[in-house]
This record gives sequence, C-alpha cells and structure tokens, in this order.
Amino acid sequence: MTTTERNAIVIGASGGIGRAIAHRLAHDGMNVLVHFSGNELKAKETVEAIHASGGQAVACGGDVADEQDMAALFHHASQKYGGVDVVVNTAGIMPLASIAEMDLGTFDRIQRTNLRGTFVISQLAARQIRTGGALINFSTSITRLLMPTYGAYAASKGGVEAMTLVLARELRGHGITVNTVAPGPTATPLFFEGKPQQVIDHITSLSPMERLGAPEDIAEVTAFLAGPGRWINGQTLFVNGGAV
Repeated sequence: MTTTERNAIVIGASGGIGRAIAHRLAHDGMNVLVHFSGNELKAKETVEAIHASGGQAVACGGDVADEQDMAALFHHASQKYGGVDVVVNTAGIMPLASIAEMDLGTFDRIQRTNLRGTFVISQLAARQIRTGGALINFSTSITRLLMPTYGAYAASKGGVEAMTLVLARELRGHGITVNTVAPGPTATPLFFEGKPQQVIDHITSLSPMERLGAPEDIAEVTAFLAGPGRWINGQTLFVNGGAV
C-alpha cells in the first residue's frame, strides 16, 4: 500500500530509529516533517537524503516537552503540507543508574522528555490528526525485560504505554489508530552509549535471533501501523526478535 499525499511528523528523526522511520515513510509516499531537538545538522542530512531518493521532507526543531514549541511545529507541518495524517514520536533519553543511586534531577529530566514530551505530542496529535490517520508512540521492551539500572527509564515508558492506550479509547469515532511500539535492544547510538562490549554481547544474546535489532526493523513495523495496519488499535507491539 502506498500513502501518497499523506503527511507525517516524525519526532526525534535526526538519527537512530527516528531517522529510519522518516526515510521509510517518505519511501511510502508521505511528506515528512523531520523533527530535531539539538542536532539540526543531522536533521538536515536526513532531509537531504530523503530529497535525493525522490521524497519530500522538511526539518523543524523544538523541545518535545514544550507545548509552545510543539504547537509551532504542528502548525508548520499543516502550513507546509496542508494537514497532518501520521505522527510518530520516537524522542527519548536514557540515562542509567540504579534506583538507589539515581540523582533526582536526572530522574525528572527523563520523565520530562519521555513522559511529558509524549503527552504534549499526543495531545496535539489527538486534536489535529485527520480521519484515517495514525499516532504511534514509542515505549521499550525494557518494561518487560526489567533490567537493573533501567528503573527511571522503564517508569517513563510504562507511563507512555498506559497513556497511549487510554488515548486510543478516547478517540473512539474519529477513525484514528493509536498504538505504541516497544523496541528491544536496537543498534543505535542511544543503545551503545556508555556500555562496555561485554554488556552489549550479553544483551545481544537475549534474542533467539542472536543479533541486535536494526533501526530498519523498527521502521518496518511503524510503517505498517502508519499505513495498511488499520485494524491494529490501542495496542503495544513488542518488536524485539523474541527477546521477551
């Protein structure tokens, strides 16, 4: 199924999973707004790569947890493309520490980006996505793996799952699907940051597929939810190669 003349906002699309999703949705025929928080250069590279492959994209920055920044971003997408059909929110941060040792300022920062940011995006999406559209938020398989040092991150993403699935019920009658994608360990800079090789090897071994996920694996599922997967609604899809 192609999605010609549909318009997507991909939050956190300057790198990693978000960048792969922006490319995939553009490949499927969508016009894409590539959101970035701090790395404008990477976002522009994403846009240029989409243009080079024949797609349409534009970059726009902002703090995902700031309602005014994000309202301006949604307005920019509507002005540029005429409306919003798909919103994908991949933005997140993952500082790690045990619950006993984590600094509360770091905890608050995680919740602000991951949970408040998802609430801000979800609220705007609920108000603006057109009939037949899709909202796809991002959780993590860590909510089932329950690994030490991931407590604050898992707490934020558990909230994302609950909030997203409530919104699916609240949007009854609007023709909009609302789902959460929960990737397992995926080969992105966010995953590799601060991990020694033995930890990476152990996490890789958790999957019976015996590899880390690739951003393109996650983009494939996201594109399905954004396009033909119209009978999947109010669900959390674990995309982890069988790790849990």
